[in-house]
Amino acid sequence: MNPAIGYSALILVSVSTALIGFYGLRVSRTTSDFYVASRTVRPWWNASAIGGEYLSAASFLGIAGLIVISGLDALWFPIGYTAGYLMLLFFVAAPLRRSGAYTVPDFAQARLESSTARHVTSLLVVAVGWFYIVPQLHGAALTIRTTTGLPSWVGAGAVVVVVCLTVATGGMRSMTFVQAFQYWLKLTAIAVPAIFIVLMLSGVTGQQSGPTIPAGTELFPPSNPPSLDSAYGTISLMVALLLGTLGLPHVLVRFYTNPDGAAARRTTLIVLGLLSIFYFFPTIYGVLGRVFLPELAATGSPDATVLLLPGRLIGGLGGDLLTALVVSGAFAAFLSTTSGLVVSLAGVISQDFLGGSVRGFRIAAIFAAVVPFAVAMVTDSLALAGSVGLVFAFTASTICPLLLLGIWWRGLTDAGAVAGMLTGGVLCATAMIVGAQLPIDAPWRSVLTQPAAWSVPTAFLVMVVVSRATQHRRSTTVSRFMSKLHVPERPLDVENPRTQSS
Repeated sequence: MNPAIGYSALILVSVSTALIGFYGLRVSRTTSDFYVASRTVRPWWNASAIGGEYLSAASFLGIAGLIVISGLDALWFPIGYTAGYLMLLFFVAAPLRRSGAYTVPDFAQARLESSTARHVTSLLVVAVGWFYIVPQLHGAALTIRTTTGLPSWVGAGAVVVVVCLTVATGGMRSMTFVQAFQYWLKLTAIAVPAIFIVLMLSGVTGQQSGPTIPAGTELFPPSNPPSLDSAYGTISLMVALLLGTLGLPHVLVRFYTNPDGAAARRTTLIVLGLLSIFYFFPTIYGVLGRVFLPELAATGSPDATVLLLPGRLIGGLGGDLLTALVVSGAFAAFLSTTSGLVVSLAGVISQDFLGGSVRGFRIAAIFAAVVPFAVAMVTDSLALAGSVGLVFAFTASTICPLLLLGIWWRGLTDAGAVAGMLTGGVLCATAMIVGAQLPIDAPWRSVLTQPAAWSVPTAFLVMVVVSRATQHRRSTTVSRFMSKLHVPERPLDVENPRTQSS
């Protein structure tokens, strides 16, 4: 690829993001604008923004890379990523919007009337956010290195600078505009080259020469019969993806921006459609990558499949232009997901440690972006989709039980919530760290590297057992709060949302 085209694509995306973010500054005036866009974001706009921030490096680059390596087994990732929103729709979206909170720690304190539960939740939210940002920065480094030859730190640094500028200046309202734009940019960037490649391979374009899929090619060659390890791995992965989505801070904060619970449910339905359309295209890249770029699996860089495939199959100026389009979409993925995470983390850090002011939000946004940048610079990238899957497992073991039991079981106490979150977090993190040190063929490696199947039920069990043992600590206002969660809002609630968390 011509590096100049790559530079142009990156600069265009960065400048467009900054300009849209600065436009958002013009309409961000109050604290509520910065934290939840004054709860006035309509379903289609909010769904586009959620799609923009949710479709991360793991979705844009990582899924195709996993398909190149693992074949059919990798298809569970897009299924799980999308189906997780069904869980949000059924169990969390509307009640969480009605809670009146700005952040997940706000919800914990309002539901449990406990500052300790709030602080523990805050620490977990920050940890999840930072762990999630690191793969985005690794993806940006890979993109820059692959397409331009520049050092890896340039890509990660560019993401951090642009995100800090847009988030610190405009807050949630600004990022809503940015992320909605970036969803449609990502969809265009991944769909147009894929459609063009498929048409070329099928002969519809009339091109007589060029690469073709050899007759009789096995895109997914027969694998060994399913083993106990592979069955366990699939079950654990689905538990992590389905329940982990419920605890992602940058996704949850979006439901606070809807006008009411009904709008939150409609937003979730639209998101399901948008995600289903998007995930069709990384699958195409992964399948074609198994045929035309099999060497990427051997060299350890399968995540570059989406970046390299247009140039390999199309070639010439057309291939360069299509690659530039893919690069712009990939960079939009890093920017949108990182910005969504930084917004959610800045809200938590600002409210808990900096007084909750707009100035505190801006300081917290810079801090929330700089720390994972430092971590990304001293760590190596794993497979992007796989590393994000580990974050889902950790989130499913910590924040998810708090939300599900907090919303649907009035018996949850602050002691039970804290004990369950800490137990799930310690078990999940310890298992993943120990499992990563074991040899590939170690008998217990899959159980430790994919702990969601047992760490999530353990967290739920601990929460229930400890809550029953500490019933005297149950919140005195739990009945009133549960009614707020499950009774549709009155118009007055939307006009004065801050009072809902009192």
